[in-house]
Amino acid sequence: MTPDPSFAQLSPDLVLDALDSIGLHGDGRLLALNSYENRVYQIGIDDGPPLVAKFYRPGRWTDAAILEEHAFVEELVGLEIPVVPAIRLPDGRSLHNLDGFRFAVFPRHGGRAPELEDPATLEWLGRFLGRIHAVGAVRPFLQRPSLDVTTFGEEPRAWLLEHGFIPPELLEAWRTVTAQALDGVRRCYDRAGDVAVLRLHGDVHSGNVLWTDAGPHFVDFDDSRTGPAIQDLWMLLSGERADMTRQMSDLLAGYEDFCDFDPRELHLVEALRTLRLLHYSAWLARRWDDPAFPVAFPWFNTQRYWQDRILELREQIALMDEAPLWIS
Repeated sequence: MTPDPSFAQLSPDLVLDALDSIGLHGDGRLLALNSYENRVYQIGIDDGPPLVAKFYRPGRWTDAAILEEHAFVEELVGLEIPVVPAIRLPDGRSLHNLDGFRFAVFPRHGGRAPELEDPATLEWLGRFLGRIHAVGAVRPFLQRPSLDVTTFGEEPRAWLLEHGFIPPELLEAWRTVTAQALDGVRRCYDRAGDVAVLRLHGDVHSGNVLWTDAGPHFVDFDDSRTGPAIQDLWMLLSGERADMTRQMSDLLAGYEDFCDFDPRELHLVEALRTLRLLHYSAWLARRWDDPAFPVAFPWFNTQRYWQDRILELREQIALMDEAPLWIS
């Protein structure tokens, strides 16, 4: 088996050659965009507007999983939901390969971060998230994984323990607090009960929503997974409990125009936040041999980093035992 290529081999010439290989000819303008999991470039085109090329991290997704993401986004486009699909060539392909690098090309859509403190903005976002979820509930993903206690909690914790990232003097404290945190997550899931799962964007935060005068459009479905609807809502919340209650009410005012929301899922807000914290630490550790990561995240894997994570998880343990947000 040929080993996966390294992003270190992804030179500007190779990026332009990749576009040439599918009949798109760059004019030499190449701008690296802010992405670490994949490599993403804005590329000037000889006979048209700039395009965005995404080079997928080798070994992360299967071809089938990437194509399933592309198909989901195209379903949304077909219903005039503002998302950005991969461009299909005349032969129908949306995923391409050059020298072992898989890539897709997207239209360039500009925009600014949404004003999440504005109730009208949150309601507008809620309407489109409700439309996305109405489509996401129609059929399941077959190739892409679920977001659950195992994939975002137990597996990342086991990986970090196995690979020795935790400083020895903090190991027992970290082991104990992560076990307690996962117990708290399980209690939250028990309180929520058997909530429905559906196809999600999976990573709805302000960086993945671009706003123009025409409203929002959602980008980067690379983390699409199966999970509870609240996963695409909770990252838009911030501040104190009263602030988050108001923000959730504003989101649901738009969301429920198109999709029912099960209030039992509010039990999962702090549980999902806890799982994201564990998953994020493991994500950084798994990518630490990528030269871009130590440069971009110099604070990771220091004594202070792991001390802060222990304190953060202790706070989460307490929050998970509090009553959920109450939305009337």
